Amino acid sequence: MKAALLALSLLGQPAIPVSDRVPVFNVEALCRDVSADDKASGLVLAQDASECERDEGLARQQLSSAWLTVPGPARDSCEGEAAAAGIQSYVDLLTCLQMTGWANPNPAPATPLRGASKMRNAKNEPKN
Repeated sequence: MKAALLALSLLGQPAIPVSDRVPVFNVEALCRDVSADDKASGLVLAQDASECERDEGLARQQLSSAWLTVPGPARDSCEGEAAAAGIQSYVDLLTCLQMTGWANPNPAPATPLRGASKMRNAKNEPKN
């Protein structure tokens, strides 16, 4: 086994293959938690768990159609960012890929997707 891994590394092949499919996130439980946290915090724009799940599902659909067109390093980087701090969000993953110029939703959603994104409540923050 060690010889095989050494041979692969010498040939320039990645030791860990880049995933050819969109990562699997447990958004149902996450959306329930996020919705409860939003409501407990008294946020004006608190999002219902079903709305969060809908947004996450739409983001996953958009990712599915663009995933294989994105280079492996960009996918890995954005996947790490989208899963940071224990929050695994397809909305964050899609946003990261869009910001790097690799995933452009076609057509763009009429309303921005919030889902379980770490930035979902940016509108609630006071502006100084």
